[in-house]
Amino acid sequence: MKTKESRFHVHDELTAPERSVPILKGALAGGGQLPNFIGVLAGAPAVLRAYARFRSELRHGTLPYATQQRIALAVAEHQQSEYGLATLQRTARDAGLGLDEIALAREFDSRDERNSILLRYVKALLESDGAPPRHLHEEALEAGWSDEQMLEAVAHVALASFANLVTRAGDVPLDGSTENSRVLQAA
Repeated sequence: MKTKESRFHVHDELTAPERSVPILKGALAGGGQLPNFIGVLAGAPAVLRAYARFRSELRHGTLPYATQQRIALAVAEHQQSEYGLATLQRTARDAGLGLDEIALAREFDSRDERNSILLRYVKALLESDGAPPRHLHEEALEAGWSDEQMLEAVAHVALASFANLVTRAGDVPLDGSTENSRVLQAA
């Protein structure tokens, strides 16, 4: 079984440009393995820093984490991002979403009507060349989403789209694929 190879170099703290190393060390301090996506971004320190800051600021916004995950799932499905979907299956579960809710989010839906309304707005945003229909904006406001939360939702669409573009452009392999191939080779 041949492991997919990234078009961009997947860096670690030993091969990354010096200006990327502090962010990589911070990412590794939380334990676990460095995601291939982050390893790719490390090849461009300004891009890695911009992504880390954007993501960090959005994490501290007013949009609930489970809603952030629903948006990311919907965007990854819409953009057919294998990497994004694989990663989000785990993080969405960590955010408390069940398998049924994950499946619904991938279809821009939710059993929670308030989230469902926001996801319909997100879908229209992604599918339209212009502004989403006004009635979807008004429905989201009537459902209790604030302007601030709707703007954060738009920012989450942009963040997820960026990640999906990078993983597609680089043909970035799924996380753990290198370790899996090593285990197969050793067998």
